[in-house]
Amino acid sequence: LHLSNSTMSEEPNNPKISNESEAEIKKRSPSDFLKAVLGRPVNVRLNSGTNYRGVLACLDGYMNIAMEQTEEYVDGQLKAKYGDAFIRGNNVLYISSQKRSK
Repeated sequence: LHLSNSTMSEEPNNPKISNESEAEIKKRSPSDFLKAVLGRPVNVRLNSGTNYRGVLACLDGYMNIAMEQTEEYVDGQLKAKYGDAFIRGNNVLYISSQKRSK
């Protein structure tokens, strides 16, 4: 194998091909991510800039969300705590995973 200017030469059994297939195996779709975070702490950001932190209980194809142990943050400040919260999907900007707290 000959390396020149950070490129690999065209030789049989080029390891670059196996690296690409490994990367494809590691790819995760948004659906995979959502399945992985069900029942776990998440941060949901709304289009308005408000954040909700809590445990993702369930969601549907419209991104309607049910959360438990939910806290509402506006401008980084805790504004309210809710046992359960339901968020309409068209208001959701993104969902991110959150490290478990306490």
